[in-house]
Amino acid sequence: MANPEAPAGGEHVPMSKNMQTFKSCWSCRLICGGGLILSGLYVFNAARRVMRLGGPTSMGTIAQITFATSLAAWGVVVITDPVGKAQRKT
Repeated sequence: MANPEAPAGGEHVPMSKNMQTFKSCWSCRLICGGGLILSGLYVFNAARRVMRLGGPTSMGTIAQITFATSLAAWGVVVITDPVGKAQRKT
């Protein structure tokens, strides 16, 4: 049974006041995104330190590098805020 309160298809879903504030606040996005990028660099540096000291490249090290890359990418997405910027072709 369909939920009558749920918006259908492409209807605009209203955002909460907190989410609107976060999306319009440049300094909030910059601080959060910068923190994610710096945490990604920290994790990446920890994985590289093991490799530099002559430790074996294990699956754990590769997982750390992959996780660090995803953290940094998430930070870039938070800073650039691509949601809602694409225009729909009619």
